[in-house]
Amino acid sequence: MSVRSKSILVTGGAGFIGSHLVDRLIRDEPRRITVVDNFFLGSMENLTAAQAARPDIDVIRLDASDLAAMQDVVTTHEIDTVFDLAVIPLPTSLTYPAWTVQTNVGIATTFCEIARRGLVERLIHVSSSEAYGSARYIPMDEGHPHDAITPYAASKSAADHIIESYVQTFGIDATVIRPFNNIGPRQNPGSYAGIVPIIVRRVLDGEPIEIFGDGEQTRDFIFVKDSADLIAQVHDSDECRGKVLNLATGVETSVNELVSRILGLMGRPDHPVIHTEERPGDVRRHLADVSQLESLLGHQSPRLTDDALGQTVEWYTSVLS
Repeated sequence: MSVRSKSILVTGGAGFIGSHLVDRLIRDEPRRITVVDNFFLGSMENLTAAQAARPDIDVIRLDASDLAAMQDVVTTHEIDTVFDLAVIPLPTSLTYPAWTVQTNVGIATTFCEIARRGLVERLIHVSSSEAYGSARYIPMDEGHPHDAITPYAASKSAADHIIESYVQTFGIDATVIRPFNNIGPRQNPGSYAGIVPIIVRRVLDGEPIEIFGDGEQTRDFIFVKDSADLIAQVHDSDECRGKVLNLATGVETSVNELVSRILGLMGRPDHPVIHTEERPGDVRRHLADVSQLESLLGHQSPRLTDDALGQTVEWYTSVLS
């Protein structure tokens, strides 16, 4: 069942994945759209397209871990479905570990309680593949052990377990989604930058691209717009209710390959690349088993295309130039 004619809440909706999800959900014509974001990393600029398409979108600056405040939002706006993407990110957990854990666990508990009280019909919680920690086997399925390395990873793992416990104990209608490595427009290009904006910035600045180790470490990169579409599809699927699902392409891409593809798209295939020492603790391979997602949705997960990479490079070039 789609969000058509429903009132939906997207927490973290001014962020990277969240704003793309808002754009995607607008296509399904929900009755009402509410965004809650604390704007720690989110930006009103990320919602420009959404506000043009739906001028009635309601954007509220709040902490999504505040149960009383969220309950007020849910009741006042008559929310049917919550898409929960609010999060304190990994780099912050290294400086403010206690705040990160308390907030991320608090967000999950808040919406579990709201669902338990019957105030919303459905909860879609977007977690992180970081909950798994380092891979014990490849590809990593949803039953992979949790081996949290950072406070962020521990907080996401704990949040997932809390949601699963509420599903089992109280029968709430919730789905946990674990995205792997998202790339695309609107990813923060500043101090929390991902690999793509770092590459683009170095090319624009005429600096060599530094790759840790031999560059053959792999990640499961997925285009953020594809992620948004898959999240919407998971919501619409009755078969996905109560599940924990990996969200990825199921394809490994090495750092060397990604750099080469980006340099080609920028017309700079010969831009200097240097290899430095490996980072201690750097994950060698990170690949999702997406067979459950593909089976439930009835189609193959989208691959990372040059068109998607091109859109990403174009956006960062315009922002960083």
